[in-house]
Amino acid sequence: MTETAVLRQRTPQERSALPRKGSLLAGLLRTARPRQWVKNVLVVAAPAAAGELFSRHALTQLALVFVFFTACAAAVYLVNDARDADADRAHPTKRHRPVAAGQVPVPVAYAVGGCLGLLAPAAAAWLCSPAVAALLTAYLGMQLAYCVSLKHVLVVDLAVVTTGFLMRAMVGGLALGIPLSRWFLITTGFGALFMVSAKRYSEAVQMAGRAGATRALLTEYTTGYLRFVWQLAAGVAVLGYCLWAMEEGGVPHTSVLPWRQLSMVAFILAVLRYAVFADRGTAGEPEDVVLRDRALALIGLVWVAMYGLAVANW
Repeated sequence: MTETAVLRQRTPQERSALPRKGSLLAGLLRTARPRQWVKNVLVVAAPAAAGELFSRHALTQLALVFVFFTACAAAVYLVNDARDADADRAHPTKRHRPVAAGQVPVPVAYAVGGCLGLLAPAAAAWLCSPAVAALLTAYLGMQLAYCVSLKHVLVVDLAVVTTGFLMRAMVGGLALGIPLSRWFLITTGFGALFMVSAKRYSEAVQMAGRAGATRALLTEYTTGYLRFVWQLAAGVAVLGYCLWAMEEGGVPHTSVLPWRQLSMVAFILAVLRYAVFADRGTAGEPEDVVLRDRALALIGLVWVAMYGLAVANW
């Protein structure tokens, strides 16, 4: 029987699931998770907080850091999908991923991921600084360890994912030589833990009573424990931010309004609004939650404006 005849005997759904010729590059791009790249915008967090965002040097360095971090994250996604290809094929949703579907061969995913993982830190050391290269290397090592074993360790899996967000927020400061304040690290770290644990909680709620959890550890975490984690993290993040906002550092503000203090209102409202989705069990990817909820997006824009005015002392 010819290949054409075999294809004709398949259902439309089976034919649509087959890898398309000439779609290797498209498959690699999909595996790199373009929708996740918005997370890498966190590289501007430290420079924005320090008011050193709009110089030509800063913008150039941040653009480079964004590209390098995106390349490192793509490398991790490629290696992860190559490792999990067999398991993903048995999953109702993940079986459509390019590597699991056969659109991207497993050896190609490993090869491209390895190349990106080697080239990004090397280029960062040359174009940015050794500190940036060291952080990218640490990120790669930590995330690859997560793919191999750490994602199966209770609590440690939450810490690793949270640290990945924190590293994104730190790398911009390292690239520009900006000291990272304690309040910045506390608020960013626990804010990331809030979103990560809220996502895990939502997954646990949605998969309750079903076979084939999206993450192996969801069968070991209880929804009560995950709720405790995201509530604790939200509280610490709010406390850290409020302490920053109330601390004048011995220099009274000369701005039109006390924007630092006022920004607490927007920050707390944003956390409370996000917690609504966490409590409902619908807090999936953070970027999806923010972009799909207009009220949360508006609160976020108001907070950004207030924070910017506070930094500029306008």
